Amino acid sequence: MIIENVYVAPVAGPELESGYIRIEGDRIAEVAPGPAPDAPGVPRIDGTGCLATPGLVNTHHHLYQWASQGLAQDATLFEWLVALYPVWAAMDAEVVEGAATAGLGWLALSGCTTTSDHHYVFPQGRGDLLAAEIAAARRIGLRFHPARGSMDRGESQGGLPPDAVVEKLDDILSATAEAVDAYHDPSFSSMLRVAVAPCSPFSASAELMTESAALARDKGVRLHTHLAETLDEEEHCREQFGLRPVDYMAKLGWLGPDVWFAHAVHLSDDDIGTLAATGTGTAHCPSSNGRLGAGIARVSEMLRRGAHVGLGVDGSASSELTPLAGEMRQALLFQRARYGPDALTARQALELATLGGARNLGRQHELGSLEPGKLADLALWRVDGPYTAAVADPVCALVFGPTPPLARVLVGGRTVVADGELRTVPQDEAGRAGARAHRRLTELAERRGITAPKEIHRDH
Repeated sequence: MIIENVYVAPVAGPELESGYIRIEGDRIAEVAPGPAPDAPGVPRIDGTGCLATPGLVNTHHHLYQWASQGLAQDATLFEWLVALYPVWAAMDAEVVEGAATAGLGWLALSGCTTTSDHHYVFPQGRGDLLAAEIAAARRIGLRFHPARGSMDRGESQGGLPPDAVVEKLDDILSATAEAVDAYHDPSFSSMLRVAVAPCSPFSASAELMTESAALARDKGVRLHTHLAETLDEEEHCREQFGLRPVDYMAKLGWLGPDVWFAHAVHLSDDDIGTLAATGTGTAHCPSSNGRLGAGIARVSEMLRRGAHVGLGVDGSASSELTPLAGEMRQALLFQRARYGPDALTARQALELATLGGARNLGRQHELGSLEPGKLADLALWRVDGPYTAAVADPVCALVFGPTPPLARVLVGGRTVVADGELRTVPQDEAGRAGARAHRRLTELAERRGITAPKEIHRDH
């Protein structure tokens, strides 16, 4: 395939005002300026009026939460979790597959080609939830990095989640090892890789954290967890462990280039230095952090000091239909609101969403930039519309304003989105699957006498 007459923003290397991208198999063979060479019989896409970027990489999500949107609308993180844990305890594999189908389709429609997912609630007797979301990812056609999450520290042990939604340590380690053995594909062109991901310091015991790290490193896979999302979490860590969150992770052996944390909002100067020095990554989720009032991560300072940062949309229930492309704009605006108008540029925001995300997932040599030899995962954005055409800089048009329409999304050279529509599954069908998942989860929870509040009422 050849994409020609296109503005190319490769992320790594100079931009091309008019060039072409030649694809062979699932790899990029050539990125060059000027007219494309003759190639009889090779399919050609005219990219006139389009911006080509690497496919976006989402490094933190909770796909099952598509089914529980719009609840606890005015809650802090801990209030929101307490309200929703009992609802999530009712989910089954049918809910997860429907929610994942809608969520993955929505990601594809925002230019995403690779996504992780942190699933950490595994109620007993509810079917194979991990297999359900993997099946959805195969249907939609995105590269998928499910992070097998876990919680073993319920309320009776000083944790936040109710005991009904936590698992036993031995069961967690066994199920996690089985998931890696069954699904993880370390190959260059892999569509499926598994990470090990205890949920958070307030829901996972120190033993689960250390044993999970040992398991992941024995299997050669990556580690992921939530960290430093709120001040409540920092207070919890100080009270329970006598340490701030990053220091606690260091004590547990949870720092290094094979680790990435979600959120990392409340970091000290020393914390940022530690993450940079150890190569530990973070997933910045600005919309979710804003929705829950968690704060603004120090992304500009982290980048300046050499820390690795990618983007994440976080769960749909804490960001309500946030598209990954929109998180570039949110990241840019949040940093400028905190630090000033030169805090983050449009091109830095694009790098967060592409190469930054690839680094978090350990795939910077395969994904995240448009370079010969890398996988042919890319997005073509129409920047010639009646409004976006007034913006002279295509990258500015992509990041600063409303997300432009997608002309094409390719994953390994395969079309997943064309002319703004899903092509791997019927788009309306994917949306209806998410709506069915919401209805089913609501019904299953109500059978248990659980109705999650839309608002949180506090005594002032």
